Amino acid sequence: MRLGIVKKQEKRPSSHSSFSSKRGYIVNVTIIGSGYVGLTTAVALALIGHRTRVYDIDNAKIEGLRVGRAPFYEPGLEEALQAAQANLQFEYEPSRAFENADVVMIAVGTPPTPAGGANLGYLYTALRDLTEHNTNHDVLVVTKSTVPVGTGSNVSAFYEQATGRTPLIASAPEFLRQGRALADTLYPERLVFGTRDPRALTLLRELYEPIISQTFEPPAYLPQPQQRSTVPAIECSIESAELAKYAANAFLATKISFANEIANVCDLVGGDVQDVMAVLGLDSRIGAQFLQAGLGYGGSCFPKDTRALAQLSNREGYSFKLLSATIEVNNDQRFRVIDKLERHFGTLQGKDITVLGLTFKAGTDDLRDAPSLDIIAELVSRGARVTAHDPVALDAAGKMLPAHVRLCSEAQEALKGADAALLVTEWPEYRALDWRAAQRSMRHNVIIDGRNALDHHLLAEIGFVYEGVGRVGRRALPAPTFV
Repeated sequence: MRLGIVKKQEKRPSSHSSFSSKRGYIVNVTIIGSGYVGLTTAVALALIGHRTRVYDIDNAKIEGLRVGRAPFYEPGLEEALQAAQANLQFEYEPSRAFENADVVMIAVGTPPTPAGGANLGYLYTALRDLTEHNTNHDVLVVTKSTVPVGTGSNVSAFYEQATGRTPLIASAPEFLRQGRALADTLYPERLVFGTRDPRALTLLRELYEPIISQTFEPPAYLPQPQQRSTVPAIECSIESAELAKYAANAFLATKISFANEIANVCDLVGGDVQDVMAVLGLDSRIGAQFLQAGLGYGGSCFPKDTRALAQLSNREGYSFKLLSATIEVNNDQRFRVIDKLERHFGTLQGKDITVLGLTFKAGTDDLRDAPSLDIIAELVSRGARVTAHDPVALDAAGKMLPAHVRLCSEAQEALKGADAALLVTEWPEYRALDWRAAQRSMRHNVIIDGRNALDHHLLAEIGFVYEGVGRVGRRALPAPTFV
């Protein structure tokens, strides 16, 4: 592994790209896939001056993007689409998508297989389109999709078999967070260039040089973080880059599950998990991020990536015990709030429960592996009548939830007549809600805060029976014994 900080400097054009004295090298980039990773990467590269195409076989998505309509909710993305339009093209015809491309980035989905591994079907479909329509024999093929270790070698073999030529191959995994995807792409904590080919490294450095040196003009709606200068660029093998992405997500998932385990102990002994995590978070060896107790992780990355890493380890004959425990804790955690409800009511049969928030976290409309879906299904199976609200995801949720779940466009309306409110997603709208009005309209005054996001002092003052995750102990500690 090599850690490189590339500083902006005047250079003569390489065989791959043309030089602009204002912005440095301009690279022709084609990105396959218009999801979170592909579209965000494309918009960021276009903003810093590269000529960027997005290729997707979904004609409706491409037509929407051509008129500036993003296919998913992400703060700042539609403004960025408008700002970068001079350098952006959107194509569903592969013959046009790969024309004169210096770099082709594969950013398609790798959903889980039934066994828990990564389904690479979309990736190989993308490769077939590339090998059949690419005209540049020196193109650099970069995998940005999260893929198992060894995929880079398989991509190289596939390309060589299809074309008779040995390609330039690299892995450049992303580490963006939904809800902050564009900021994480323009202002990353690190970049990873996985390749041993010096030509590929040179082109990746040229492509990312404005981001590494942070010399581009920041968008007004997405200012540069304070004290951000250069971005570390880690150069390593393709295999190390592929594993690093899985390792990062698995470690963060483990921190979340650890915090939830401590919260569950707090519920038993009377501790407050936020106090405990504050102590841990101030330890520089641990850090405060991802120590928030709640309903566990969801979304498109952590669940599938932890399972894929566990499956990869098992395939190689190694039992990754810590990761298996992380997954088990997370699977169980989302149902503990239902147990809390039952302790208040004895049975949920015939009870009216309002679920606040459906997306797996605030700031996104993503419902993939969202705890809300499992929680609502379990509430219904226990006989509860469920009403749900979410600021951005009601239409999509309506296609995924049981037909008799009532969906409300207003949170206050959703709370009317409820026996209990269950906060599942920490949208700021719920913190700002008029809870005095809500308390007057509810049948009973129970709130289960699955994200520890609400002001429990205020709610108690209003008259709610509040219970968070690891915030209100079920019993006091036993009296000490003095000898």
